[in-house]
Amino acid sequence: MTIIYLHGFNSAPQSRKAQVLQGYLGERGLADRFVCPALPHRPAAAMALLEREIERHRPAAVTLVGSSLGGYYATCLAERHDLRAVLINPAVTPQRDLERYLGLQHNLYTGEEYVLTTEHLDEWRRLETAAIDPDRYLLLVETGDAVLDYREAVRKYAGARQVVVAGGDHMLQSFPAHLPLILDFAGLARAPSRA
Repeated sequence: MTIIYLHGFNSAPQSRKAQVLQGYLGERGLADRFVCPALPHRPAAAMALLEREIERHRPAAVTLVGSSLGGYYATCLAERHDLRAVLINPAVTPQRDLERYLGLQHNLYTGEEYVLTTEHLDEWRRLETAAIDPDRYLLLVETGDAVLDYREAVRKYAGARQVVVAGGDHMLQSFPAHLPLILDFAGLARAPSRA
């Protein structure tokens, strides 16, 4: 079993949640089960990289953990490859929500600068997944998310296992409390903890 973590828009493998999850797995002797690729800003390039990463870890089981925009990618990939996915405050319509950010962008972790264009929006539009199998998903959202409306995710993933936490924000402040649930969902819960 491998967990592939998909970071969000203008984020990177150095993000807080990626680091917390990686550390939690490492404490349990599972550091080799965690992968978090640096996703290119172009959606098509990000998806191509993730397709290669999934293929690299097959035939072993793969669980995707996607945060924000990473949750959008995880949904597309979960349906395409019959995978399970944990979605953390996921983007449901980035082609709409990120339109207001068209123009110069600055990655918060790497310092990379690039221009967000309508081509990005078109690529996200082409990745839209209309129908989902709710049994594939664990949805983690906080109602205080000021970036994305958590209710859209609750509706999109109706029937999936959902944890809706009052308050919080887009960073999912309650994330550390959900780590045991994430490992259980991924099939890694029985792994021994290092003493």
